[in-house]
Amino acid sequence: MEFTENRRNRGVKWPLQGAVYVFMFQFIVNQAEAQIRYSIPEEMKKGSLVGNVAQDLGLDLKRLRSGRARIVTGENIQYIGLKTDKGTLVVNERIDREQLCGEVTPCSFTFEILMENPMELHPVTIEVLDINDNAPIFQNSNLEFEISESAALGSRFVLASADDADVGENGLQDYVLTPTEDFVLKQHVNPDGSKYAEMVLQKPLDREKQPGLSLKLLAVDGGNPQRSGTVNIDVNILDANDNAPVFNQTVYKTTVIENAPIGTHIVTVSASDKDSGSTGMLKYSFSKSKAGIANLIDIDESTGRIFVTKEIDFEKDKKIEFRVEAKDQGGLTDSCKIEIEVIDVNDNAPVINVMSFTSPVSEDSPSGTTIGIINVKDIDSGDNGQVRCIIEGTIPFKIKSNVRNYFALMTDAALDREDLSECNITVIASDAGSPPLSTKTTFHLKISDVNDNAPVFQRGPYSAFITENNPPGASILSVYAKDPDENQNARVSYILEEREIGGSPVSDCVSINAESGVVHAVRSFDYEQLKQLVFVVKAQDGGSPPLSSNVTVKIMIQDQNDNPPQVLYPVQTGGSVVAEMVPRAADVGYLVTKVVAVDVDSGQNAWLSYKLQKATDRALFEVGLQNGEIRTIRQVNDKDAVKQRLTVIVEDNGQPSRSAAVIVNVAVADSFPEVLSEFTDFTHDKEYNDNLTFYLVLALAVVSFLFITCVVVIISVKIYRWRQSRTLFHSNLPVIPYYPPRYSDTLGTGTLQHVYNYEVCRTTDSRKSDCKFGRAGSQNVLIMDPSSTGTMQRIQSEKSILDEPDSPLEVS
Repeated sequence: MEFTENRRNRGVKWPLQGAVYVFMFQFIVNQAEAQIRYSIPEEMKKGSLVGNVAQDLGLDLKRLRSGRARIVTGENIQYIGLKTDKGTLVVNERIDREQLCGEVTPCSFTFEILMENPMELHPVTIEVLDINDNAPIFQNSNLEFEISESAALGSRFVLASADDADVGENGLQDYVLTPTEDFVLKQHVNPDGSKYAEMVLQKPLDREKQPGLSLKLLAVDGGNPQRSGTVNIDVNILDANDNAPVFNQTVYKTTVIENAPIGTHIVTVSASDKDSGSTGMLKYSFSKSKAGIANLIDIDESTGRIFVTKEIDFEKDKKIEFRVEAKDQGGLTDSCKIEIEVIDVNDNAPVINVMSFTSPVSEDSPSGTTIGIINVKDIDSGDNGQVRCIIEGTIPFKIKSNVRNYFALMTDAALDREDLSECNITVIASDAGSPPLSTKTTFHLKISDVNDNAPVFQRGPYSAFITENNPPGASILSVYAKDPDENQNARVSYILEEREIGGSPVSDCVSINAESGVVHAVRSFDYEQLKQLVFVVKAQDGGSPPLSSNVTVKIMIQDQNDNPPQVLYPVQTGGSVVAEMVPRAADVGYLVTKVVAVDVDSGQNAWLSYKLQKATDRALFEVGLQNGEIRTIRQVNDKDAVKQRLTVIVEDNGQPSRSAAVIVNVAVADSFPEVLSEFTDFTHDKEYNDNLTFYLVLALAVVSFLFITCVVVIISVKIYRWRQSRTLFHSNLPVIPYYPPRYSDTLGTGTLQHVYNYEVCRTTDSRKSDCKFGRAGSQNVLIMDPSSTGTMQRIQSEKSILDEPDSPLEVS
């Protein structure tokens, strides 16, 4: 769809200066772009109104401002300015149509109105109308002609052409010759529309009457008011010269390459004269050439050879036309027309103009985001003026052309600042000439960061050791996480994840420095209570929203030898004496008893060794270094004392080592009465009890009752287990035997070779504690109570109460 609106003021005279006239505008709309055409006269004052472009394009003034509307042109001079606050175009620089276009008509120039967000391009064409501000001008103020008196009537003499920079009605319209008695003026129009005149002889010349004539040639234009220019013509009448020169061609057509070297031959013209002698000698010259032609080419007046005198620019002169005159000595002339077509060469590289460029650009910008707009122009013609743009190198950017000669620089993939924080984008614009010419420009683009990377721990999980009884605040280990983002997004803080360790929050055990990641112990650790700490550390960056990652930290507490061995058997009591009986018939290696001790430490700190420190008779007993068994080392005889007192030292393997001592009483006798008097000495500090016999009888009765009760219970348990085993045996269910665990240290060395069962009753006063025990040995144990009137002998069976050879140690 296209419509044109013309506004003219017909019949009104154009003033030379100081007026603003808008002749017409054209508004062309199609699917690609809206094009506006305005017509204005030349020489308008600066600031003169050209047209309301916002109204003509149907644009809102807010759109002009928000889109940063501006005029873009590849020319150095911007003749038209845009007022975005009013949406109007005004004259920005003086416009001289003759300087801008020369003889080209119609005269116009084009620029674009560029708007962004989104990008819009509206071409605007300004047609500059000519005003009559130039008068016709002759190159020479005086013309001389030498005409033979024998010149035939009707002889033609070409006159100099006047140049009028104006065009159309304001250009050269007519020539007037005065006086007209001898010559009449005839005017001719060249194919390009220019006019030239000839004098035609209409009256025979008589040199004897009149040797010369003075004429005046007037050139007038069609402007209002009319302008004119004059040249004087002097005619010298010569003697008869019957024949005028004649060119062999009326029109010479040829070509020349622009930028041809100076002296390059273009064409040679040739004319002949039938006269002989001096009247037949010819001289060639440019006939009334246009201004500027003589600066580009020249002619050899003798040979008619035309050659280049200055480099010819196709962009200024695409076609050169002029006339060559051949004159003989008699003053007779002939002329021919020369048409030289200039051939374009690719001598102009493309020119890149940056319209806009955005830097930095966010790394989360989607693919296809426009970061810059450029305009590329090449003033050559044809293929030499066809341009294309590419991006140098392999980078995630592309260039695309949506509008003629305009290219958008945009992203071609998702950006990642961690891989590419900044880059140089080199755009190369090249034409299609042969060889092609190119221009490049470089854009420095920075990519801004977004928080798209979580902190990453250098390793994981972390593990460390710390010795128990450490001082509070001790540094244990350091964790480190790195965030590839930058600035605040890469600032990492370390946080303990909430969890419980042994029923207490993890913060009661350890703390972490939020900046350095150093883990400190909050309190002193006890290996016997807590052997390891397992917790989670979170590394969180300072982005919004923040990103984080976790790592598991395992701290293993190492044992120190801070606990001495504890003797479990024999139990040291304060009110009674426990003695082990050894018959006098005992052989060498007889097992008297076994010292049982434990150490709550671990590893080599819990490895126990047993040593006999003191003994009534060191030659009679020995203690096993590893198992604590007290055995005889020789045959017991009658001379050995009944009462034997042994002191055993239990020592661990720690550095430094810790130890405990235990006293073992041994009675060497075959019967209890035999040793009764001896063991009363152990408690000589106790008051003798007259009712000893009564208490002994009472104790014997109680022991007997307990013994019978235990035998009944044991038999009942065995019968129950036998029946259970029979039931399982006859069933199809798989039988899974149960093996009670042995009491051993962490290394499995075993400090208790035989299995014992203990029932221990503890009070705040260890001297009032009680211990019931059973051990798997065929031994006699004598318990002496000084407050009793008698003794009580308890003999235990070799079989364990639980009927298990390896029953575990039970302490309650």
